[in-house]
Amino acid sequence: MRTISKVILGSASVVAAISLAACSSNQSASGKQTIEVFSTKTENASTLKKLASDFHKENPNITVNITAPADGGTVLKTRLTKNNIPDVISGGGDATFLELAKAGVLEDLSDQGFVKNLQEPYLKAVTSMYGGSKIYGVPYATNASGIVYNKDIFAKYNIEAPKTWDEFTKAIGTLKSNGVTPLELGFQGTDDWTTMCIWNSVAPSIQPSNFSTEVKQNKTTFTKDMKPVAQKFLDVIDFGQNNFMGKNYNNTLSDFASGKSAMIINGSWTVPVIRQTNAKINFGLIPFPTTNDVSKNKLSSGVDVLFAVGKNSSHKSADKKFVSFMMKKENATKYINEQVAFSAVKGVEQTDPAMISVKDYIAKGDVTDYPDHLYPAGFQMAGLLSQLSLNKTKGMSDSSNISQFLKTADQQYKTANTSK
Repeated sequence: MRTISKVILGSASVVAAISLAACSSNQSASGKQTIEVFSTKTENASTLKKLASDFHKENPNITVNITAPADGGTVLKTRLTKNNIPDVISGGGDATFLELAKAGVLEDLSDQGFVKNLQEPYLKAVTSMYGGSKIYGVPYATNASGIVYNKDIFAKYNIEAPKTWDEFTKAIGTLKSNGVTPLELGFQGTDDWTTMCIWNSVAPSIQPSNFSTEVKQNKTTFTKDMKPVAQKFLDVIDFGQNNFMGKNYNNTLSDFASGKSAMIINGSWTVPVIRQTNAKINFGLIPFPTTNDVSKNKLSSGVDVLFAVGKNSSHKSADKKFVSFMMKKENATKYINEQVAFSAVKGVEQTDPAMISVKDYIAKGDVTDYPDHLYPAGFQMAGLLSQLSLNKTKGMSDSSNISQFLKTADQQYKTANTSK
């Protein structure tokens, strides 16, 4: 999918220099150093710039340049082929990070003191991608996906936020009977990545717990294990409006913010965008109630931003000092407040009212990672789900549609998978 970490609006290239020092990573005879922090997330460049400026005030001999180009993941992969790894990398816990970790170009940060201050589920989500005890990336900011719902519309029709599948379907029925669009979806064109918001929300509660590992090892297949997940996906989009293939991400957020729909299935990153349209909207985020067993309906939450240090950087001490600075509670708090994110740092809580419903899940570590974070680079599940959805609109039976989807998924996964 167009990864969860990329979905906030805004994709212009951003290159922010945090002082008047030279723009390349270097160390002068006077002891002054310049390090590059490369972000694959353009949306957080301004926040990183502010924090880097604060760091420079405390460490005047270290200048931090923030580089955040459009399509940063692709740029980073290109730099890998040229053996030009940034001093510090700020990216998602995704296939691009996994590729770097496997390439052996990242520093092991296991001995850093700030590691003990990280929430274990998120740290495990990172290290489990490549296995072993080394820590090549430290989780920093996290996000969550599920149902974004209009609290006032729910209250008007006496609907409680659903915690089970039956409660969800009942809410859909109540809203429909009152002439309200219960759920708006937007899969048009390049916004097919929004299909992953549904897939990533329902799959963890249904798929075998060891599926991601075993499919990588060629011990199982999508055809064997993922039929129930595909069926649930189709069940969910059945509740969407008729023209979901003709609406895009921006359409759905605008309609939701304007009160034209009661729910969307998306994530925490939508909060600031929705408020740009309607600053007074009363809304919230809840885990998707995939099953009727509340204990199985965990919050889908992934590492949106992690920090890694280049193994061959000539400024490792300065690099690690910057990462350590970012991990301080006061700085992690500044980041999540401005980005409307959650933190992997213990004791740092998101207090935004729209996030209240998922706050306890985050605090307790009652979360599950996004399945697509464990898919190999090159495996485009969003495109497959878009075709699955399109076939649904054309009247193909669920049985035939799912069979075709799973077969194609197996073929494409096998091509993309490099695990042995």
